Amino acid sequence: MPMEKTFDPAAIEAKWATEWESRGLFRPHRPDATPFTIVNPPPNVTGALHIGHALDNTLQDVLIRYERLRGKDALWVVGMDHAGIATQMVVERQLEARQDKRTNYSREDFIDKVWEWKAESGGQITGQLRRLGCSMDWSREQFTMDPHFTRAVVKVFVDLHKKGLIYRDKRLVNWDPKLKTAISDLEVETHEVQGGFWHFKYPLADGVTLDANNPLGARDYIEVATTRPETMLADMAVAVHPDDTRYQSVIGKDILQPLTGRRFKIVADEHADPELGSGAVKITPGHDFNDFDVGKRAGFKPGEMLNMLDGDANVIQTSDGLIPQEYLGLHRFKRDGIDGARELVVQRMKEAGFLIPHIDKDGNVHDAEPRTIQTPFGDRGGVVIEPWLTDQWYVDAETLAQPPMQAVRDGRINIVPKTWEKTFFNWMENIQPWCVSRQLWWGHRIPAWYGPPSGWVDFSKSVNEQEWDSSAPLPCFVAETDADVIQKAADFYQRNGNLDGKNLTVEIGDDAGVQVEHSEVTVRIRRDADVLDTWFSSALWPFATLGWPEDSDLVKRHYPNDVLISGFDILFFWDARMAMQGMEFMGDVPWKTLYLHGLVRAPDGAKMSKSKGNVVDPLGLIDQYGADALRFFMAAMESQGRDIKMDDARLAGYRNFATKLWNAARFCEANGISASTTLAAPAATLPVNRWIIGEVAATVAAMETAFAAYRFDDAANAIYSFAWDRFCDWYLELIKGAIDDETKAVAGWVLDQILVMLHPFMPFITEELWTGLGDRADYPLITAKWPEPKAERDTEASADIDWLIKLVSELRAAKAELGLPPGARLTAHFPASLKTRTDKLAAQLDRLARLEAISFDPAPAGASAQLVVEGETITVPLEGVIDIAAERDRLSKALAAAAKERDGLAGRLGNPSFVERAKPEAVEKARADHAAKAAEADRLTAALARLG
Repeated sequence: MPMEKTFDPAAIEAKWATEWESRGLFRPHRPDATPFTIVNPPPNVTGALHIGHALDNTLQDVLIRYERLRGKDALWVVGMDHAGIATQMVVERQLEARQDKRTNYSREDFIDKVWEWKAESGGQITGQLRRLGCSMDWSREQFTMDPHFTRAVVKVFVDLHKKGLIYRDKRLVNWDPKLKTAISDLEVETHEVQGGFWHFKYPLADGVTLDANNPLGARDYIEVATTRPETMLADMAVAVHPDDTRYQSVIGKDILQPLTGRRFKIVADEHADPELGSGAVKITPGHDFNDFDVGKRAGFKPGEMLNMLDGDANVIQTSDGLIPQEYLGLHRFKRDGIDGARELVVQRMKEAGFLIPHIDKDGNVHDAEPRTIQTPFGDRGGVVIEPWLTDQWYVDAETLAQPPMQAVRDGRINIVPKTWEKTFFNWMENIQPWCVSRQLWWGHRIPAWYGPPSGWVDFSKSVNEQEWDSSAPLPCFVAETDADVIQKAADFYQRNGNLDGKNLTVEIGDDAGVQVEHSEVTVRIRRDADVLDTWFSSALWPFATLGWPEDSDLVKRHYPNDVLISGFDILFFWDARMAMQGMEFMGDVPWKTLYLHGLVRAPDGAKMSKSKGNVVDPLGLIDQYGADALRFFMAAMESQGRDIKMDDARLAGYRNFATKLWNAARFCEANGISASTTLAAPAATLPVNRWIIGEVAATVAAMETAFAAYRFDDAANAIYSFAWDRFCDWYLELIKGAIDDETKAVAGWVLDQILVMLHPFMPFITEELWTGLGDRADYPLITAKWPEPKAERDTEASADIDWLIKLVSELRAAKAELGLPPGARLTAHFPASLKTRTDKLAAQLDRLARLEAISFDPAPAGASAQLVVEGETITVPLEGVIDIAAERDRLSKALAAAAKERDGLAGRLGNPSFVERAKPEAVEKARADHAAKAAEADRLTAALARLG
C-alpha cells in the first residue's frame, strides 16, 4: 500500500501501542543475551501522567529501546505504588460525598472498599504511559500491595527487627492533625504565613534577679519571644547561649512559668542565638524539632517530655497535670470563629502583665510584632503540621547508609551527574532515624503484636495481689506469620509468666489480655494498628519486583539493575533507601548507575504548580503534537540534570521534523527506494553515496558515545542533525534525477539506519515507516539491530561533498542577502585549482548551485560577490545583475538600524541596575534580542563586503 500523503500521529500511535504489547515485544526473550534491566519509579495508583512523569519515562524508554536494539535482553519493570495516604484519602472522600465515613466500617471492610476502588478507578496512569510509548513489560506489572510484594515487605521488617535495625521509639514526628498520621518530610510543604512574634516575661524563681550592672538592666524576669505562644503550656526550660554574658549569672536557676506554675531551669545551649530577639528561647521539647534536641542535651528523656496536644491538635493535660482546666479541649489555633489555645494564652499573659507589647515605627502598640513565618503544611491534609511526640517504629538509617556510601565512593554506584554526589554524602552522613509507621488502614500492616505484661500471667499469687505499672510498655512480638507470632508469645509467657502449672493458649485478639478458666490460661495478643510508610515498601522495588524473597532465575538474572533514572527530588526518599535495602538484603548495589534529571519548568522558568495555573498536561501535548514530538523534545532538552523549560515552538519544530521524515520516506517510495536487506553498508562508487555512508558511520559513533555518557541531548541532536540536514536537505537533493541502482540501495539502507537510530526517541513514526517501506511485518523495528555500518568515512568523498554543500550554502545565502530569487542563474569564476573537483561534481553544481556558467578565467572588474569556501575565493560578477548602488544603500541602512539596536541592548545589559533588578525573564529576553541583532549586523556587514 502506498504511504498516506499526510503524517497522522494519532492513528499510528494507537495502532503500534496495541501491536507491540499484544505480540509480547516488550518482554525479555533473549536468554542467551546480556540482560539489561531498569525499573520505573512506581507512580501512585491515584496518579495521572504529569510532565515530570513524561520526562522520566521518556528517558527510561529511550535507554531500554536503545539497549534492546543493541541485542540485550531488556527488561523494564513497571508497576504502581499503593500510595497509602493518597489512596485512603480518595476513598474517604468518596464516602464523605455519600454522607458516609471510614469509621462506620471495620478495618477489613474499608480495605475491601479500597480494593474495589483500585479495580474500578485506580491506575489510569498506566494507560497514559502506554500513550507515551513506554515499552514496559506490562505482562509482569507490579503493585506494592500484591501478595508476593507483601511477603517481601514483611520479611524485610522482621529481619531488620532481628538485627536491631528496626525498633520502636518515642520521638517527634511530622504529625498531620487532619489525616491523624505521621508523614514524611517529602509530604511537608513550607508556605509563607503572616503571623506574629510575641514577647513575654518569664519570672525568675526564688527571688533571683539580673543585677543593675547587666546590659539588660535590673529585672526579675527573662524575656522570651516565640511565634507559637500556645506551646508555653508544655515548656520545660529556657535556653540561653553559653557565651551570652547577659545571662551567665542565671544559668541553672529556676523559672516559674506564669500560666502553669511549672518550675524549670535556664539551660545553656548553643541553639539560642544571642542576636535573635532577647537571646533567650523557651524550650518545648514535645512540640518542636530543635527544642527536642535541646531537651535531650539538657538531660530529658523522650518519655519525660511533655505532650500538650492530642491527635486532633486539641489541648490535653500534660503528665504533670499543670495545665489549667480552661485550656483543656481547645484547639491549638482559632477555628470556626472560636478562639483557640493561642488566643487564650496571649490574653491571660497580657492580663497578668507578662506580655511585652510591640511598638511599631509609628508609635502604635500591638500584642505581637508582625512576621512572615515559614510554616509547614501537610501536602494532602492541607493543615499546619504539628511536631508531635509519639511512639513510632524507626529504622536505623545511619547503619544502613554506610554500605551505599562506600559503593558510591568506590564506583559500584555511578551517580550522574557527578555534582549530586556531594549532596548525597551530605545527607547520608547526617541521616536521622527513619520513621516508618503510619496511622492508616490502607498499607502494609506492621507485623508486630503486643501482649499483656508478664505480671498479668503470674498465677503463683492471687489476682488481687498482682501489681504492675499500667504505663509500662507491653511485650512486643515480631514475626512473619500468625503461627510464628503465637509461638513466640507462647515461649515468652512460658518463660516469664509463672503459669503455676496451668495450660497456656495464645490467641490473636482485638486487645491484649488474659482469660482463665479452671486450669486453662488464654493470653490474647493484639496486632499493631499502624501500617508501614509507603517508601518502606517501594525501597524494595529493584528486587521484590523480580520475585524476591524467592530464589528465582529472574532475580539472579536481573539484579542488580543496570540504571535507575529518577528525579533529583526523590534522591533521599526513594533512591537512597533502595540502596540501603538492596545492599542489606541482596548483598549488592540495586543499580550500577543512578541518573538524576532536573525539573520541567514553565516557559518563564517558574516551577509548575496548580496554584500558579502553569501546569502543562502532557496528554494535551500528545494530542496537539504527537507522542514522538513530545518524547524527542524531552530527550533533546535533557542536559545532565539541568531543568527543562517548556517551549511550544520547539515542540512544533519536532512535529515538523517528523513530518519532514515522513515526506522524505514518501520521496524514497516514489523513486523506487525501499527497505534494505543488509546490516552493513552497501557497496558504493559514487562520491555522494560514499559520503552519506561515512556520515551514517559518524552519526552511529556520536550517538554511542553520547549514550555511554548519558548525554540524551547529544544523542538526540546527533540523529536530528543527520536526518534533517545531511539526509533530507542534502543527500536527497544531491541524488535527484540521478537515482540509479547503487543509489537506490544506498538510500534505502541509509533511511533504514535513520529509522533504527531514531527509534528510541520516536518509536511510533519510525516503526510505521520501517514496516511501510518493506515487507517485514514479522520483523518489526523494535526487534531490529542497532546499526553496524562496517564502514568508515571516505575522506575524498566527504571532502568533495562537504565542499559542494558549503559552496551551495554560500551562494544561496548571497542570493538571499542581495534580494535575488533562488532560481537566478549566475556565472561564477573559480580558481583553476578547483577544476578537477568541479568537473567531478558538474551535475550537482548545475542542479543545486544554479550556475549558468563556470569559468576559470579571472573575474571581470566591477562589483561582485566574493564567496570564500575553505580558503578559496569564488567570484560572482554582479554588474547588470542588480543595481549595485541601490543595494549598497539598502544594506547600509539596514546595517545601521541593526547596529543601533544591538548597541542599545548591549548598553542595557551592561547596566548592573537592570541586570540585578529586572525580572530574570526580562534579562534573558534582552540577551536573546542582543544576540539576534548582533548576528543580523554581522550578516549585513558580510553582504556589504561581498559587493566589493
